[in-house]
Amino acid sequence: MLSIKNLHAFYGKSHVLHGVNMEVRQGEIVALLGRNGSGRSTSIKAVMGLVDGHGSVKWNDQELLGHKTYDIARHGLGYVPESRDVFPKLTVEQNLLLGVQSGKKTKRWSLDDMYQMFPRLKERQHTEAGVLSGGEQQMLTLCRTLMGDPDLIMIDEPTEGLAPKIVELVAEYLKELKRRGLAVLLVEQKLTIALDISQRCYVMGHGQVVFQGTPDELRANDNVRKEWLEV
Repeated sequence: MLSIKNLHAFYGKSHVLHGVNMEVRQGEIVALLGRNGSGRSTSIKAVMGLVDGHGSVKWNDQELLGHKTYDIARHGLGYVPESRDVFPKLTVEQNLLLGVQSGKKTKRWSLDDMYQMFPRLKERQHTEAGVLSGGEQQMLTLCRTLMGDPDLIMIDEPTEGLAPKIVELVAEYLKELKRRGLAVLLVEQKLTIALDISQRCYVMGHGQVVFQGTPDELRANDNVRKEWLEV
């Protein structure tokens, strides 16, 4: 589905990505791992057209580089930023409805689906998003993106700063996406969770992919983990 080849990306004159290659197949969870500053977030921002890049980013064999972000989203890609960009003065339900893409005849997800996965959102459906806890805002951001009915969802650090019970909820949420046939590209620092739910993983360092393989292969590779992941 998603094929990234020789991707370079820049912030102004700063060269951040140096020839990244990776792919995400239909219905799999792929973990994108690495320390802060390794290029993980920049990679998914480049896919979404949020930073300047060159090389190739193909979605179902169609080139995406150079397209506007809203156009890339309409192709079936969803993006959940680390910043949890909710609309603070709108209610939970209004935020969710903003995620719906007009013109789609069939939709896999409904408000009821969101409320079933995260009952806390149903309890807070008429509450302004700005007063939600960090965990509740993370749930809301994830669900709002899903309301757009993407085929691939890219999620940046969804468990950052969350309580352990909420982390478990997010992990179950991601497994449910896979069960429903979505592909997930997950940027995550919590190695245990990422390796538990993913089928393949990439490790980045200095703007390049330094390892790719299965979670079991990464667990067995002490050198990669010590050099590129452990603090």
